[in-house]
Amino acid sequence: MARAMPEANTPSGATGYARGERAAVDGPREPAALSVTHWFDSGQDGEPYSATIRFTGRRVALRGKPAPRDAFVKEETVDRVVPGSGPVSITTWVYGLEPGEWTVTADLLRRPSHAGGHRLRDNLRRAGAQPLPRAAWSWRRWALSTGAFTSVETRWAPLVRLARMPAVVRGSWSGLIAIGVLVGAAVQAALLARANISVGLSLVVDLLALVSGLVLAKLWYLALRPRRSWRQSIGEGWTVDGLLLAAPAVGGAALLAFDVPVGVFLDASAPALFFGVAIGRLGCFLTGCCAGRCTRSRWGVWSSDRRVGARRIPTQLLESAAGLLIGVVATLLVLRSPSAPGAVFVAAVATYVLVRQLLLRLRAEPHNPTRARVTAAAAAVVLVADVVVLLVGTS
Repeated sequence: MARAMPEANTPSGATGYARGERAAVDGPREPAALSVTHWFDSGQDGEPYSATIRFTGRRVALRGKPAPRDAFVKEETVDRVVPGSGPVSITTWVYGLEPGEWTVTADLLRRPSHAGGHRLRDNLRRAGAQPLPRAAWSWRRWALSTGAFTSVETRWAPLVRLARMPAVVRGSWSGLIAIGVLVGAAVQAALLARANISVGLSLVVDLLALVSGLVLAKLWYLALRPRRSWRQSIGEGWTVDGLLLAAPAVGGAALLAFDVPVGVFLDASAPALFFGVAIGRLGCFLTGCCAGRCTRSRWGVWSSDRRVGARRIPTQLLESAAGLLIGVVATLLVLRSPSAPGAVFVAAVATYVLVRQLLLRLRAEPHNPTRARVTAAAAAVVLVADVVVLLVGTS
């Protein structure tokens, strides 16, 4: 097998690379790539284990001896496969290929003996690799199945990761975030109208808070992933922590500058903010970001992290439900006209920060206690700052 590519060109968890990738980097020909998904059964019982899958591809229209861009062999490692969790899918992307149709097969090479279970031990006794079926997805049944084995068409390399994969809806995150923003703005405007606060002025404050929150959300995301290249991280995710920390601080300062009742405005913003969280987290679930750990529990939901599909703890759905509950309770409290303006907002944000810290421990990405403490401390600082702003605004 060829030497490993640099980390920036190798998907997370992958070992090895297509033999034509280096030629594509150095050569003048148009880059092409392909995406393919296969699946395997996780087994019946035992401890979590790692599985190695070898993908082998060959160009269909090949004549004679294959050139480096006409064939590839690539291995992917799936960490922490949980026996009893059902089918597990694995998607791989291969770059630097000759454009056209390709035949791609996948073989399960390794499942450790300590994983346990009669089926796993029987597989280990078999000679050679275990061929894996192509993966197909049913939205109606929300289930993985065996797809027809057909040739795979290459795509223009920059767009290959937009190819379909099980349980992932491309564009759902941005679409649902936009819907969440619109719903939040409508709820906020309705609550502010009861307090005779200008909707136009509130939109200006919202814009300042939103822009600052998005900037810090992206910077926070990059800071939490220092080992990933800037090119990889800049087009990926955001952290809601950054949004929740920057938006209230900037929004509070803008309210003081415009001489708007701070407490009343923030209380009206609390339901809007958490209804937006509830809708936006549905986009995270459908996009495959912020995925939970794999589980064999019947409460698990089959979903993807945009590479590995499996039954997982639905952390995005749990956070969405928490946001919806906080938003509903905050709305009821605001409609009752709280005697201490701003108290609803501070209580809502504090509750959400606590719930989020608990949910972060259930995610598939490694839990970093230091980062969690830093995030909690920063949230506490912002909450204190908001209280100070409230006191200044009412003095």
